[in-house]
Amino acid sequence: MRPYSADLRALFCRYLDEGMSSRAAGRVVGVSASTAVKWAQRRRATGSVAAGKVGGGKPVVLEAERDWLLARIEQKKDLTLHELLAELREERGVVVCCDTLWRFLKRCGKSFKKRRSSPKSRIAPTSSAAANAGAGSSAG
Repeated sequence: MRPYSADLRALFCRYLDEGMSSRAAGRVVGVSASTAVKWAQRRRATGSVAAGKVGGGKPVVLEAERDWLLARIEQKKDLTLHELLAELREERGVVVCCDTLWRFLKRCGKSFKKRRSSPKSRIAPTSSAAANAGAGSSAG
C-alpha cells in the first residue's frame, strides 16, 4: 500500500489550522479517523505529517558468517541443519533460528535434502505408492 499524497496531507493540515478537529478534517479529506488522529499526533510531535520511510529490508544476519558456514558444509558433507545451528551458536556465538539459517543457505545455493544411503531396488518398488499403483484397478 502506498502512502497518502503530500497534497492530501497538506490539505488536512490546512483544515486543522482552520480549527477543525482531526476526525472532522479526516472525514473531509476522505481518510479514516484513525489515520487523521495519527497525522494530528505526528504533526504535534514533529511539526510535519510527511510520510515515513516505506519498505527497506532487514540486514542479513548471517552474511558475516557466509565463508565459515560454506566451508563447514564442505568439510562435513553429512552435517544436519540443527548440528550446523549448534556449531554456529557454540563456535561463533551467533544465535539464529533454524528457519533463518535454512533461508540463508538456500540463497547461497545449498540444500539439506535427505539422500538414500542405499541404492534403489532394481527388482521391486520400494515405496508404498508405487506398489499400490495397480492394486486398486479392476477389469469390470
